[in-house]
This record gives sequence, structure tokens and C-alpha cells, in this order.
Amino acid sequence: MSDRRGDDDSAYREAVQAARRATRWGWAAIGGVSCLLVTALIALVVLAVLALAYGAVSMN
Repeated sequence: MSDRRGDDDSAYREAVQAARRATRWGWAAIGGVSCLLVTALIALVVLAVLALAYGAVSMN
């Protein structure tokens, strides 16, 4: 029998490393998009508050 365990394990290790890299990139993308959505939501709330304040001031 040939002892080729090292060769067989190296392909597995490379696949695991590639999967881990893909997972890190995926979570980074999810975090980035979430941050952008929260920023957009905060901007909309600020604009709504400013519009309401402007409307209340201009009616008097």
C-alpha cells in the first residue's frame, strides 16, 4: 500500500481554506450592506424630522 495521505489531505485542506475565505468575504459583504442600510435609514429619519420641523415653523 502506498502512503499518500499527505496528498489526499492537502486537497481537503485547500478546499477548507477556500470555504473559510468565501465565508469571511460573505460576512464582510453582509456587514457592509447592513451598515449602508442603517445609514440610509438614519438619513431618512433625520430628513423627516427636519421636514416636520420646517413645516411646523413655517405654519406660524
